[in-house]
Amino acid sequence: MDPIRKPNTVTLRGKTLFITGASRGIGRAIALRAAADGANVVIAAKTVETHVKLSGTIFTTAGEVEAAGGMALPVQVDIRFEDQVSAAVERAVDAFGGIDILVNNASAISLTGTLDTTMKRFDLMFGVNVRGTFACSRACIPHLKRAENPHILNLSPPLSMEAKWFGNHCAYTMAKYGMSMCALGMAEEFRSDGIAVNALWPRTVIATAAISMLGGGVALRHCRKPEIVADAAHAILVRDSRSCTGNFFIDEEVLAAEGVTDLDRYALEPGQGLAPDLFLG
Repeated sequence: MDPIRKPNTVTLRGKTLFITGASRGIGRAIALRAAADGANVVIAAKTVETHVKLSGTIFTTAGEVEAAGGMALPVQVDIRFEDQVSAAVERAVDAFGGIDILVNNASAISLTGTLDTTMKRFDLMFGVNVRGTFACSRACIPHLKRAENPHILNLSPPLSMEAKWFGNHCAYTMAKYGMSMCALGMAEEFRSDGIAVNALWPRTVIATAAISMLGGGVALRHCRKPEIVADAAHAILVRDSRSCTGNFFIDEEVLAAEGVTDLDRYALEPGQGLAPDLFLG
């Protein structure tokens, strides 16, 4: 894997980011961090109306992006469908003249064993995580080839073939690893084009809507805020795309390389023990 290098690009000002699942959680945090630099952010997600149990829509996030100093384009898209992805990418290019960065953040989760994973849920996870990541990458790459410092960043874990990562939730692990394999394969495939393709994953559980899928096993006080992942993503995305590709980054390690070692500000309740992520515990 390539070492982290010092950035050639200081900020994301003027860059266009296409972020899937950006209406809430980690995707939203990445969008707001880019907006603080003055970036253009395409908020590509399904949610257009506030959910009774989930806050955030593509429109509320768009408002936050613009308030933070960026330009926003909210686009309703279900990334499982190629025509919707193509239309969303076309709208992004029409609005901002191109795409510099793709963040494949959208993901579906079900921490269930084989017999408790319905085929409908299986198809959803593979449709969003694997097919969606592949489809968005495929649609954006022709535009990324024309960008000055192009990046694809997948929010997915480091690959490991140890059985312990599969035993409790085989289908979900396969789906998340599918995103990671996209990073591994595309990094090599598009290395000569100068497109960086990397994966990023948190060391600890992040306080997002997905935490409810952990069945109450992790209390919020043991979680970190999505901003730690957003700051790590920013540090990766400003790096030279030709010298930073094919990596499986961990948020803590990225920030440590940037000289950030005091991570208390990312904790929901500083001083509490932190729960390790299920792929790194």
